[in-house]
Amino acid sequence: MEPRHVKVGPVTFGNDLPFVLIAGPCQMESRAHALEVASALQAMTQAAGVPLVFKTSFDKANRTSLSGKRGLGLEAALPVFAEIRESLGLPVLTDVHEASQCAPVAEAVDILQIPAFLSRQTDLLLAAGATRAAVNIKKGQFLAPWDMPHGVAKVESTGNDRILLTERGVSFGYNTLVADMRSLPLMARDTGCPVIMDATHAVQAPGGLGGASGGDRAFAPVLARAAVAVGVAGVFIETHPNPDQAPSDGATMLALKDMPDLLTVLSALDALAKRHPVHL
Repeated sequence: MEPRHVKVGPVTFGNDLPFVLIAGPCQMESRAHALEVASALQAMTQAAGVPLVFKTSFDKANRTSLSGKRGLGLEAALPVFAEIRESLGLPVLTDVHEASQCAPVAEAVDILQIPAFLSRQTDLLLAAGATRAAVNIKKGQFLAPWDMPHGVAKVESTGNDRILLTERGVSFGYNTLVADMRSLPLMARDTGCPVIMDATHAVQAPGGLGGASGGDRAFAPVLARAAVAVGVAGVFIETHPNPDQAPSDGATMLALKDMPDLLTVLSALDALAKRHPVHL
C-alpha cells in the first residue's frame, strides 16, 4: 500500500519521510515542568534538524495500583497544552481514555492518542476520529500487527484518515514485553499509515515492581536504533530531567541530557534507512 502522509501543524509524518520525534514526560507534573521539558526538547531537536511533537499525559488512568500518581487532570492540563502549542509552536499529543474526553481535548492538542489497552474500544476510536484531529493508535500488547487494519477502519469510518500507528511491544509472559521489528513494516504495508516506534514503553515490565511497572531504560536506545534502521515515520520516547524522581514510568524514561547524542545517531540511521527502504 502506498505510504500515507499525515500533516500535524508544521510536522509531516510518513514512512518514507525523515523521522519525527514524539517526546516528553510520562505525565504532566506541573505547568512549569511541562514548559521546561518542551522548551529543552525544542532546542535539542532544532539543533539536530529533527521535527518534534511534544507529548505528556493529563491522566495516567491505567496505573498498576490505586496509589499510583496520575497527573494534573483534564481541566488543569488543557490550558497548559494550549499554551505549549501557542507559545512554542509545537504540535502536542496526549492520551484520551473515554469517548467524552475526545472533543474537549482536541481543542487544545493536535494528536489524540489511543492507549494500547484501549486500542479495540470502538466508541473511543469513533469519538477520536470524529474530532478530525490526528489519531495515534497504540497497538495493544495483545494484538498482532495484522490486527491493526481493523482499528484503522474504525477511525476511517468517521471520514478521518489522519491516523498513526504505534508499536509498543507485545506481552511475552508475566511482566514482560518483547518488541518484534517485523511489526513495523507489516503495519506500514497493510495500512499505509505512518508507523511509530515507542522505544520506552517497549522496555517496560508491566506490574514488574508489584504495585508499579518497572523496566530497563538502557534498552530504549537499542530499540530506537533498531526501529529507525528498519524505517519508521517516528520514534516515541518519554524523557525527563530526572527519571528516577518521576512519578510514573521512571524506570523506562530517558534522561533529558542524553537525548542530543541519541538524536544524532538516530538521524544518521534514518537517513541511511530512507535511502534503502524495506520492501515486503
